[in-house]
Amino acid sequence: MGQGVTNGREARPAGCGALLVVGDVVTDVVARYRGPLAAGTDTAAVVRTLPGGAGANVASWAAYAGCADVRLLGRVGTDAVRWHERELAAAGVRPRLVVDPEAATGTVICLVDGGAAAERTFLTDSGASLRLEPADWSDALLDGVARLHLSGYLLFSEPSRALVAVAVAAARARGVPVSLDPASAGFLVELGVDRFLALVEGVDVLLPSRDEACLLTGLPDPADAAVKLSRQVPLVVAKAGADGALVARSGDLLGRVPAVPATPRDTTGAGDAFTGAFLAALITGADAREAAARGCRAGARAVERVGARPPARQ
Repeated sequence: MGQGVTNGREARPAGCGALLVVGDVVTDVVARYRGPLAAGTDTAAVVRTLPGGAGANVASWAAYAGCADVRLLGRVGTDAVRWHERELAAAGVRPRLVVDPEAATGTVICLVDGGAAAERTFLTDSGASLRLEPADWSDALLDGVARLHLSGYLLFSEPSRALVAVAVAAARARGVPVSLDPASAGFLVELGVDRFLALVEGVDVLLPSRDEACLLTGLPDPADAAVKLSRQVPLVVAKAGADGALVARSGDLLGRVPAVPATPRDTTGAGDAFTGAFLAALITGADAREAAARGCRAGARAVERVGARPPARQ
């Protein structure tokens, strides 16, 4: 499987079944500043290097939310594999990291405005993370798995798109439901809406942001967009930040879930926190609206922290 694979901790009891996340593992360089940025000279900032990546973040938040068995398939470079493996294991995730012999670990520079909204801008070097390929997959990865979650970033390169197709087919053959987070409105524009919608054929749950839902449908109202998307993907949960979340199933709006009040410090990873907690709730038997409520609680906790990962496990 791939060029080399590291394995995490020994298997733990499966409980209600495991969550397998396939996605990106990257190094985040988070710079918090108070704007405006001073072009051509210095801007004072607080800079930290932290573990990140949408797939890895989702897995970590799912474990934090109580999922007893969370597994992650990702690809990293030789430069940071041990660090990422330790960070994931410490978060309660069983990492299965393919070591890329050529590309470095992906890196994202997160510019976070220190103002009230804590808005962030990303500069992304995907590196090894989007070089996952079908050879990195084994159907045995689904043993004991109750749900498969795919990071939408995988759809933005040819090798990882091919991996998505293989993973979805394997999951459907076993009756394992599949969820996907579109990941990036900017990358969606580059990929193309029609192409994206064709690539998510066979997915059971779609977790777009409000902006991504509107982009994917061409509709200005997020609720209308969620309903329209749910005619193609059975369950759609549109994350709307301070406005909570919208839940739609098979063409019907099931409801609006309110946000949990929070004072944001860094909104990086808030959507990943929502997704991780949402999936953990589904695995333990919650319905979609209750799972979304738990997702909103996790998202609120995430924005009050710097970085994209949950607090250290006690």
